[in-house]
Amino acid sequence: MEKIYFDNSSTTFPKPKEVPEAMYRYMTTIGSNINRGGYQAAYDVEEAVYETRQLLCRLFHGEDCKQVVFTKNVTESLNVILKGFLKPGDHVLVSSMEHNAVMRPLQQLTEQGVSFSRIPCRSDGTLCLDQAEGLLRENTRAVVMTHASNVCGTILPIEEVGVFCRTHGLRFFVDCAQSAGVCPIDMAKMGIDALAFTGHKGLLGPQGIGGFILKKGLETELDPLLSGGTGSLSHTEFVPDFMPDRFEPGTMNLPGILGLREGLLWLERTGIDNILRHELELTKQFLSGLQPMEEDGQIRSVGLPDTIGRTGVVSVQTVGRELAQVAYELDSRYGIMTRVGLHCAPSAHRTLGTFPTGTIRFSFGWWNTPLEVERALQALKELLYGI
Repeated sequence: MEKIYFDNSSTTFPKPKEVPEAMYRYMTTIGSNINRGGYQAAYDVEEAVYETRQLLCRLFHGEDCKQVVFTKNVTESLNVILKGFLKPGDHVLVSSMEHNAVMRPLQQLTEQGVSFSRIPCRSDGTLCLDQAEGLLRENTRAVVMTHASNVCGTILPIEEVGVFCRTHGLRFFVDCAQSAGVCPIDMAKMGIDALAFTGHKGLLGPQGIGGFILKKGLETELDPLLSGGTGSLSHTEFVPDFMPDRFEPGTMNLPGILGLREGLLWLERTGIDNILRHELELTKQFLSGLQPMEEDGQIRSVGLPDTIGRTGVVSVQTVGRELAQVAYELDSRYGIMTRVGLHCAPSAHRTLGTFPTGTIRFSFGWWNTPLEVERALQALKELLYGI
């Protein structure tokens, strides 16, 4: 049975062939660390890491590639930013569409005297920004927000939120796990102070590599979450005060960084506008095919009704059929791989009206085809109508 992968929001698959090739080449022909070895092989790897920082800075319009910090994933990045910046007595604003990568660190921080308020979103995931000002307090210090929902694909108005933050003197932290490599992101234009990213989704790198980019000066307001050897200032036991060493202790995931480098180069050659256009064409086809099933009361799709203001993610509920069973049969009978459940975003599901049941999520990627979408629609018809 030919398999169809519709779980690109979890991790994109397949990757460009250059990604695993670069990782294999490093592991089999180089293998050295950076900032430790005094020999040419180590210097060559260091140059490749520096180039990866430059590629990320160029993609996101950061100020300086030295402000790019590598972590394991977007979750670690958000923990570093939130736990390093917020202090007891601080208050922050979030959207009601946030992933647990934001909400769990914030819930932990409430035990230390940090508080947060949720800016409401509508039942299609769009942000009620006009309600944000009424949630401000004297101790509000930042807004933390996802760029695009991992549940329904709705894109939040990051540029408008950036204006709101500048107007009220707030820091702006953005989780771009679902938008990086798919949607244009300009830190300067959007007023973003800290951008957290992961490498294994739209950036087409491997799992285990991510990072964040800071606006210049913000690093002095963040206490490092981790500390240790950096290969620099080895004569002192104190944490370096310069970037990126301040937030990069320990041995780096060099195979991951070199794989990410190839993913970024592939993105530059292909063009993220082309990627988004392709994914939205598949989304439009899928939504159109779902419409008769919705009219018959067999399926409920959540989020926006068309492709304006969204990414290539569609979540559905099957009426009268157990979601997990439908997802299992899509895989076992038709080879169609999806994600079912709450997708680590209970707040988003409450907003969308799908809590606690969850949804079956179809997330489209560059290598998916219209024929595969048609096969998924036909499979749903057969399962729901007993054809």
